[in-house]
Amino acid sequence: TYSGHPVACAAGMATLDIYEQEGLFERPKALQDPWQDAALGLSDLPNVIDVRCFALLGAIELAPLDGAPMQRGAAVAKRCYEKGAWVRPIGDSLVLSPPLIISEAEIKRIFDIIGEAICEVG
Repeated sequence: TYSGHPVACAAGMATLDIYEQEGLFERPKALQDPWQDAALGLSDLPNVIDVRCFALLGAIELAPLDGAPMQRGAAVAKRCYEKGAWVRPIGDSLVLSPPLIISEAEIKRIFDIIGEAICEVG
């Protein structure tokens, strides 16, 4: 909405109306427990330092590779992509922010893929 551009503002308002009509604002709260359970299920995997999540946001902090800091995150993200899930690496962390239309089955699949990728990369 740069400088209050009227067409951009109208598009933004229409988008918010659709989100409200489709119940998308409530989805993060409704899916928070399955999301957190799946995310925290990765806590005990090798090289996982920390798992943080709130609503449908998450971050998985990984231990750096010996002599190659900030490479494990990229390697795990690449492996996830090869398996069908896109995650965003930031240094040695994976940052997650799924679409609001995600299902519980998709949440399980994403975290299964992430867990497999973490174990495969080592």
